[in-house]
Amino acid sequence: MNKPSFLTQTNHEYLKKVSVSVVVALMSSIALNVFWHPGGIYASGVTGIGQIIDTGLESILGINLPFSVIYYGLNIPLFIIAWCTLSKKFTIFTMIEVTLTAIALNIVPTTSLTTDPLLCAIFGGAINGFGVGLGLKNGVSTGGLDIIALSIRKKTGKSVGSIAIIFNVMIALIAGYLFGWRYGFYSVLSFFISGKVMDATYTKQQKMQVMIITKHPQEIIDALRKEMRRGVTIINDAKGAYDGEPQTVLFTVITAFEMHTLEEVMKETDPCAFVSISEKVRILGNFYDPGL
Repeated sequence: MNKPSFLTQTNHEYLKKVSVSVVVALMSSIALNVFWHPGGIYASGVTGIGQIIDTGLESILGINLPFSVIYYGLNIPLFIIAWCTLSKKFTIFTMIEVTLTAIALNIVPTTSLTTDPLLCAIFGGAINGFGVGLGLKNGVSTGGLDIIALSIRKKTGKSVGSIAIIFNVMIALIAGYLFGWRYGFYSVLSFFISGKVMDATYTKQQKMQVMIITKHPQEIIDALRKEMRRGVTIINDAKGAYDGEPQTVLFTVITAFEMHTLEEVMKETDPCAFVSISEKVRILGNFYDPGL
């Protein structure tokens, strides 16, 4: 009797992710086609790199490829990296999101509501940031530099924020050279707004205390260390008041960014465990966060 219920829950989760992916794809396309392109604003990450390639091919070689083709082509090697280093499910959903975005880029017309670079930077950044934050909040990645960041973090446990900064600084410099320096500065403004709106939507830096009551502590601890590189406090010899059976209590602290990973870990190791999550906890002392 439990199996159909679990399948129904899983199907509902997949349907929710696909629905969110459609919304994120549309918002990313609106930001690009309605604001960034008309305003001469470069996006951050792989999208911005694609814009540079698109401009170079058109102005230097006279080749006019659809931007969606360039965007998807840049993500193909990243799919391979994700498949080899991250989970297969993550890669599949990322491929779905990137595919939907590539389709939406062709559906959403390039409409010039305004060519004011300041307005285009503000509204394009805000719309894109909200879309990316909504996706991350529901376990949907937009691909690009996210894959590189997650792959390096999983292998080394180290922050890769500096890599994103270097990429985005290079994009802004090239944007300034191609469009004029004020457009480069407006692109930086758009990066900033997009990041702030994404954090406000997703609350990536929010710390959460997790209490897990389980009969399979070692499997969970091994998975948490492997997938999230988190320390775990163990309380042995706990006992349930209802059945009196021995249990183990595990405590750890994660960020909201890792919530989806925690859910996947619990499904794979002990789906019957009791998990309690306290949000907005205050941390004193040493808190190691490989995602920052």
